[in-house]
Amino acid sequence: MARRGSTGERRGRSRKALASASEKPGTARGRRAAAVHAPSSSPPTAPSAAPPGPPNAALAGKRETQSAARREAILAAALDEFAARGFEAARLEDVAKRAGVAKGTIYLYFRDKESLFQELIRSSLAPIVAIVEGLGAMDVPVAILSDRIADMFVREVYETRRKDVIRLILSEGRRFPQIAEFYYREVLSHIITAVRALLRRAAARGEVPPGLVDFPQLIAAPGLIAVIWGGLFDRFEPLDVRAMMKTHVDLLFGSRRAT
Repeated sequence: MARRGSTGERRGRSRKALASASEKPGTARGRRAAAVHAPSSSPPTAPSAAPPGPPNAALAGKRETQSAARREAILAAALDEFAARGFEAARLEDVAKRAGVAKGTIYLYFRDKESLFQELIRSSLAPIVAIVEGLGAMDVPVAILSDRIADMFVREVYETRRKDVIRLILSEGRRFPQIAEFYYREVLSHIITAVRALLRRAAARGEVPPGLVDFPQLIAAPGLIAVIWGGLFDRFEPLDVRAMMKTHVDLLFGSRRAT
């Protein structure tokens, strides 16, 4: 009869059988062991960087809008400062304070105080030059065009801050001839050329005396009177600028318009 193994041998065989069974693929422990020791099927790869996308058009547009608004704020503040102190006494520090920006920001848009003043003239009055040139190119009776110019002056100049720009030219141009020269070159010369062409066609049709072609300044004279009067005497005796300019048109062309 075979001898039965000792108790220790039986326990050893039981532990080996348990370990073998637990590491079989079907058991939970076996699956965990296989996951730990099994080689990876493919080497790990580094995450690929996203390709650079197109520029953010919305963000760029927002920045451009903010920059344009900042520039307009500087120009508006400059007009307030120049009107209050004059060209010589105005300081860029005070312009920046009015505009709510740092002084250095002004230099991102304008070289110095003179270039700021020049851009104030150009940006304010260039639209008026374009309107007058457009009217001057129209082949219609001069009295009708003069009425339209008078209406445009009251609506677009006298009733806006543009009259303050013209007033600054009148007050500062003598002491600072470069300002007067810039205004003449950028604004006045274009208006005179357009009005002279208008008067030349009107004289050829017999609507105005030929001598008026040499003095287009007469057409604009009531506008200058209105700007000067409004700055000095309007609080004593208000001036009806529209009625005055209509009367001026009648004085120049009334008798010929009636025929």
